[in-house]
Amino acid sequence: MEPFVVSARKYRPQTFKDVVGQQAITNTLLNAIENNHLAQALLFCGPRGVGKTTCARILAKKINEDGTEHTDEDFAFNIFELDAASNNSVDDIRNLTDQVRIPPQTGKYKVYIIDEVHMLSQAAFNAFLKTLEEPPKHAIFILATTEKHKIIPTILSRCQIFDFKRITVKDAAAYLKYIAENQEIEADDDALHIIAQKADGAMRDALSIFDRVVSFSGKKLTRKAVTENLNVLDYDTYFSATDLILAHNIPSLLMLFNETLSQGFDGHHFISGLASHFRDLMVCQHEDTIALLEVGDEAKKNYLEQSKKVSSSFLMQGIDIANDCDLKYKSSKNQRLLVELSLMKLASIDFDGQKKKSDRLGISDFLIPASFFKGQGNTKPTPKKEEANGAVATNPSPNVTDRLQAQKPLVANEESATEVLVAEPPIEINSPSDDSNKKAGLPKPALNIPTKRVSGLSISSLKAKKEHELNRKDETVDERQLPKDAFTEEEMRAHWAEFVEIIDKDGRKILASNLNTDIPKLKDQTTLWIELPNGTMKKEVEREQYDLMEYLRLKLNNHFISLTITVNEETAKKFAFTPLEKYEKLREKNPVIDILRKEFDLDF
Repeated sequence: MEPFVVSARKYRPQTFKDVVGQQAITNTLLNAIENNHLAQALLFCGPRGVGKTTCARILAKKINEDGTEHTDEDFAFNIFELDAASNNSVDDIRNLTDQVRIPPQTGKYKVYIIDEVHMLSQAAFNAFLKTLEEPPKHAIFILATTEKHKIIPTILSRCQIFDFKRITVKDAAAYLKYIAENQEIEADDDALHIIAQKADGAMRDALSIFDRVVSFSGKKLTRKAVTENLNVLDYDTYFSATDLILAHNIPSLLMLFNETLSQGFDGHHFISGLASHFRDLMVCQHEDTIALLEVGDEAKKNYLEQSKKVSSSFLMQGIDIANDCDLKYKSSKNQRLLVELSLMKLASIDFDGQKKKSDRLGISDFLIPASFFKGQGNTKPTPKKEEANGAVATNPSPNVTDRLQAQKPLVANEESATEVLVAEPPIEINSPSDDSNKKAGLPKPALNIPTKRVSGLSISSLKAKKEHELNRKDETVDERQLPKDAFTEEEMRAHWAEFVEIIDKDGRKILASNLNTDIPKLKDQTTLWIELPNGTMKKEVEREQYDLMEYLRLKLNNHFISLTITVNEETAKKFAFTPLEKYEKLREKNPVIDILRKEFDLDF
């Protein structure tokens, strides 16, 4: 019986054409070899299992080929692999540099592949610098790492860097299908896509998972076998959960969640998967984004079918609720209850993406349980009325009635009128005080409450929108009517100083100081100009200039005043900010102060 070889080793690519998902890098390396433009120091970086070491070995073999060797020649004497995780000292690097000096006995190049190079110590990196910068003509270094940020910049600057990307689900699934056909294994496309998704962009992980699932299910690889072996929730669970949410069937939805927990899955896994499911449904609703759906053909049909049942607004709010639960899950003390509450919220969303009895439109005050109302009538609510014996009858629940009568029918959005609340006929309230009202001869109080929702495309909503547009006044202002009085520079400076004094008393001393830095000048009839010593002061004044301009426009009776600010760093010399600068200013005015400081040995 032949020993078993794992697929990651058995199907390791032997040529650049066999490398999966790294076409840009393999084409660059091939062209560099053909045109003799290959650098002597290369750095391959990227996540695990994407082909860094494999490409290094293929490159080492390729550059030594001259067409006369055997097809199975691997140039083992010319390729040296060093694991920097265990050989990370200065002595290991010194031994390496000693070996580099010896030319190859066969072939043209000696290739040194240093894996996990970021594990080298700081001293080892420094010892490696000179050799890496000026290696012998027969030596090529290929460094591989998963953490480029840990490599010192002096090493990075001496290497030609190749960033390997994660392998896409599509490419990984296609390669797994090729391997399954090679091993005569019948595999579903959905099963291979699940394996590719679980691998998270690493081909080696995908091949390891493939071997494990084949050992579990044999020659037939089904989606059910894969989900059971990998402990992932099947698509069907989320399809069923979404159907129950759309049907507002909370009891069945909670039972489905309980069944999922009994299978060994945690609530965090369930709710995060439901958010991803909603995302997949959303990308199915537009032809341009269907390509973002990374599932098999059979699952894609189910997604397309279910995406037609839901609206984008529902999915957006669903993703928001599920994502909020995902963020709060780890910090919650009752995690199961948190997920169940989120599922109840999801099942309470209407098809238009809004919760039932939502208060987002400001209509919560209009919603009263139906059990409080009975019948309809045309009588208006009656105020207090004295009985024969002098007693006073009051309306039942006066706070509610007064508040509701004060409300008027609303248009939810004045511009689009997407939803309109239309007043129903007055509704009579039955309460325990009805008998006393009858005896007193009072009619039942009636409320004009807008309780009926009407579509934004109905005739009544269109009428309401039209009336609103007709009643809306044209508030545009003619610029010719705005004040434009002439003023002098002295008047402007006087009002400028008044404004500075006002804001200084209000505590806005930084702005007051900035405005006092330069004397404002009148550039033309309506443009004011000041010059500041630095850009920071300019930004501060620009951010706060609204109050200043409004004040000046009001005082000078000219609406067209504007402010121009320029920066001139030479003006900074006029101002003394530090103690030394203040001392220099004083010494310029009176040189005797320098003698005084030396005589009494004074300090700043």
